[in-house]
Amino acid sequence: GGREANQVSDDYRYQDGNYDAPNDGYYRGGDEPTQEEDAQSDVTEGHDEDDEVYEGEYQGIPHPDDIKEKQKKRAPAVADEYRDRADLMAERMEDEEQLAHQYENIIEECGHGRFQWTLFFVLGLALMADGVEVFVVGFVLPSAEKDMCLSSSNKGMLGLIVYLGMMVGAVLLGGLADKLGRKQCLIISLAINAAFAFLSSFVQGYGFFLFCRLISGLGIGGTLPIVFAYFSEFLSREKRGEHLSWLCMFWMIGGIYASAMAWSIIPHYGWGFSMGTKYHFHSWRVFVLVCSLPCIASLVALKFMPESPRFLLEIGKHDEAWMILKQVHDTNMRAKGEPERVFTVSYIKTPKQVDEFIEIQSSTGTWYQRWLVRITTTLKQVWDNVLYCLTAQYRMNTLMLAVVWFTMALSYYGLIVWFPDMIRYLQDEAYDSRVKIFDEEEVSHFTFNFTLENQIHRNGEYRNDKFIGMKFKEVKFEDSLFEDCYFEDVTSSETFFENCTIISTVFYNTDLYEHKFVNCRLINSTFMKEKEGCHIDFEEDNDFLIYLVSFLGSLSVLPGNIISALLMDKIGRIKMIGGSMLISAVCCFFLFFGNSESAMIGWQCLFCGASIAAWNALDVITVELYPTDKRATAFGILNGLCKFGAILGNSIFSSFVGITKVVPILLASSALVGGGLLALRLPETREQVLM
Repeated sequence: GGREANQVSDDYRYQDGNYDAPNDGYYRGGDEPTQEEDAQSDVTEGHDEDDEVYEGEYQGIPHPDDIKEKQKKRAPAVADEYRDRADLMAERMEDEEQLAHQYENIIEECGHGRFQWTLFFVLGLALMADGVEVFVVGFVLPSAEKDMCLSSSNKGMLGLIVYLGMMVGAVLLGGLADKLGRKQCLIISLAINAAFAFLSSFVQGYGFFLFCRLISGLGIGGTLPIVFAYFSEFLSREKRGEHLSWLCMFWMIGGIYASAMAWSIIPHYGWGFSMGTKYHFHSWRVFVLVCSLPCIASLVALKFMPESPRFLLEIGKHDEAWMILKQVHDTNMRAKGEPERVFTVSYIKTPKQVDEFIEIQSSTGTWYQRWLVRITTTLKQVWDNVLYCLTAQYRMNTLMLAVVWFTMALSYYGLIVWFPDMIRYLQDEAYDSRVKIFDEEEVSHFTFNFTLENQIHRNGEYRNDKFIGMKFKEVKFEDSLFEDCYFEDVTSSETFFENCTIISTVFYNTDLYEHKFVNCRLINSTFMKEKEGCHIDFEEDNDFLIYLVSFLGSLSVLPGNIISALLMDKIGRIKMIGGSMLISAVCCFFLFFGNSESAMIGWQCLFCGASIAAWNALDVITVELYPTDKRATAFGILNGLCKFGAILGNSIFSSFVGITKVVPILLASSALVGGGLLALRLPETREQVLM
């Protein structure tokens, strides 16, 4: 009876085909065992020292349900082209769920060590480049506006064009990263940014400079969604929240780096060269070059890093993914002093591939027609991914996250622009309060060869006076008389003559252009050899204060970064977002008491430090809520919406400077409260494996 049962077991094993096959992922259909093999099986029947089951052991009669399941597997498979797409997608989702849990176990076996820290710094440089890009234009504007003769509208467009490029880049390159790969798309993103940032430092015209900064912003816009998707796929569940939060610190380091380089380089106006009278390479252009270094460094280092194995498994590249995971394991084990540890994984589940790929033969059409088909097919797949984020399964999460991202960006970026504008406004008010007024002064046969600043001259008379090698700064002449006067080598800013009478006066090599004489009568007066260059008066900005405000604002997020990293996996993502946004809203109300420069700087630091935890938690939960093949796409969509909120915030908040503080403060605080309360309805992902 025992031998009959054993024979049933052997037959069952043979029918299954791969029951005793090595666990290496390859199907091995065995031939019917020979009598010699059967006899050998009988001899070796039993257990070994470790109580492991091996060939020949009697394992009992299989359960009928098991037999049905195995018969189902042995049934001839229906070709995929004849199966309903819904069935294929259901099978793929089942495979993805199995893969998610298996991959989590594999990453835990690989450990967290040297490989993750190396990737941490490489991707950190890319994130640092993103932080630098936000500050570059703001720092160079005071100098670039003089070189390029930029009006207020031109400056505003230059400030917004970077965010516009980042918005498009986040959606486009984030979507491509789910189709072409994390590493490949990140290299493309960084290469675009580095090339056009480098080129923008040399171009002279405003239009070309604007175009270069647009494309540079488009490139760097793709880094944020790709970096977080890329790094998260090398982290285990226990490490993910903490280490993604540590990664966010590089954005802060980017702001500090940009502020320090601006303060070190831009004020040294002589750090440059000129070629003739048309081409000038001044210190602010050197600063733009230096700001591209983090991007270039990350681009070079990324060439030595592997593709995300999680992405490779999603597209069915099992062997490549296995080799990378083995590399991660071996690198970490060698660093821990355990090189003898063996990577025990032999086979990893790969989801069923249901995408429709078009293979184009080299003889089909011309080369550009083939490329056109490939590009349109890829873009269609990206668009399908975008629509998938709005399907019933993800619609509610996507909409709630969109509102939270938008409200956070509207208030944060709006206030970040509003703070320095308010500080500048307070400076202007203090400057105007010190104005000196001269009434009915009479000056004759006097030579002015010194600077006149912040003065108003009313009903004065100036006869036979000379104004030589001097500068007018914020000077206004009202209802005054100039007779037989001589102006030579005079420069001016914010200087006007209103309702004045100017008789027999010579202007030689000055920048007192026609628009500076308002309702004036010029009788027998001569303008000779006017100064060449821009005819726009520029505000004299306190460059050091601008750099200091940005530096302190960036540095103030350090405590928030540390706290969020340490508590992210303890209190959860949802409480972190809601708590941080509500605390930031409370900080906004203290801005009503900011009536001095030091007070505004202090409240800015407090606001930035309180809000950074929400940013970090948003990055983490966005990564964890979406599956691997949609992760970068969803992050790109939400980050693109974030940049749209930044554009609106910059435009709205700056328009109220000098008018009222009530609207910006109430708008920012109400947006933060609404977004924070809505964030509490999002699902918690702390205990969730990466799908």
